[in-house]
Amino acid sequence: MAEDHTVTGASAFRGTHQPKPLKFDPAKLNGLSERLIRSHWKNNYGGALKALNTVEQRLGAMLGDKDLPPYVYADLKREELVRTGSVVLHEHYFDNLGGDGRVNGPVVKLLAEWFGGYESWQAEFVKMANGLAGGSGWVMLTYNLHTGEAHNYWAWDHMHNAPMGRPLLVLDMYEHAYHLDYGAAAAKYVDAFMANVDWGEVNRRVDGALAARLA
Repeated sequence: MAEDHTVTGASAFRGTHQPKPLKFDPAKLNGLSERLIRSHWKNNYGGALKALNTVEQRLGAMLGDKDLPPYVYADLKREELVRTGSVVLHEHYFDNLGGDGRVNGPVVKLLAEWFGGYESWQAEFVKMANGLAGGSGWVMLTYNLHTGEAHNYWAWDHMHNAPMGRPLLVLDMYEHAYHLDYGAAAAKYVDAFMANVDWGEVNRRVDGALAARLA
């Protein structure tokens, strides 16, 4: 008799992730409507969270099926990665909103070291974002814990990032992030995003990344 490997209820297969509340009042953002933010948070982030919970639970149940082809299980593992990436990036995105867009703190030194200053960093970041307009993906300022370097990266979907890359600033460029407010005018959304960046949150991430690099 084949051994039963069902692990439903184990931590990796529990599927009990809960939504992270917004830390700002979505009615008070500059150029991003409360309707847009609440729809994005509930339907897109919330949908990814629910899907991740379902996938984790199904993986635990399917692991005990000795007749299940490995490729079927592998397909669901890929879906787990997609949903995990969506949840993590959405949480980073919402958490780095709610500020006044005025850059300050440790990130200023980091941007000067790796980009020559805030202005040149912003030029690349915005150019990358506008390059994804009408398509899909993410733009991230990332600190690499392996190399100690900071770079802007684009992600075509929820699974792309440099290995050991820790996101410092995350911008969602999927149409659901801006269409309710701006339609196809994605560049206006990018400008609005930059005006609402919480650089205090970004600096908290910078401090954490630098500390982890030194550990």
